[in-house]
Amino acid sequence: MTDSYSQFCTVARGAEALCERWTPLVVRELLCGSRRFNDLHRGVPRMSTSLLAQRLRHLEEIGVVRRSAVGKVWEYALTDAGEELRPIIMALGHWGARWIGSRLRDDELDAGLLMWDIRRFVRLDECPAHAVVVHFRFRDARSGEKTWWLVVEEGAADLCRDDPGRELTLVVDSTVRALTEVWTGDRSPQEVLSSRDLRVEGARHEAQSLWRWLGASVFAETRRSARPAVVSDARPPA
Repeated sequence: MTDSYSQFCTVARGAEALCERWTPLVVRELLCGSRRFNDLHRGVPRMSTSLLAQRLRHLEEIGVVRRSAVGKVWEYALTDAGEELRPIIMALGHWGARWIGSRLRDDELDAGLLMWDIRRFVRLDECPAHAVVVHFRFRDARSGEKTWWLVVEEGAADLCRDDPGRELTLVVDSTVRALTEVWTGDRSPQEVLSSRDLRVEGARHEAQSLWRWLGASVFAETRRSARPAVVSDARPPA
């Protein structure tokens, strides 16, 4: 193995197996419930499809992933060995949220990945019984990623890049950074609304419910707890 640490230590051997570029993120996607190749790729959109296929083969070879035919397509699932990685991947995410989660660089912003993450963690039990259609408009996203529609109905969430032609419940007009920072716990909805970096259009009671419907990243609470407390300048009365 050309990239071997050449050590018997199991930390070294485990790192050789799992710490190649992109591999932990592929495992993350499988842990989040993605099963088919295209769904996995939506979670790692800047990874080439050929490299994704290579990493999946590697994970299958070392016994972390199991591949099975479902109809005419392949599906991927974690083995028992793969499931044992869950606390490791989660701990890495919480550590990053606590110690590295400060202001994001521009090249770390990705509207497509953000919307995919929002779709899969929508709080379905918090959504009303009637259909909810939220139109997201990003002022500064890359071409082809400026508009999205999140449709929640009958206990399922769907994400559309083309107008589904449904009556809108809400419109969210935002910069990519503003919504990302709310999702990751770096800023509160009130902060971005006050700054005008994000605007919600629609009935007031539904606009107020939006953040309860969407929830936040699984690491957001860790990030919020790591943020420095706001110190008030106000002095107590004499």
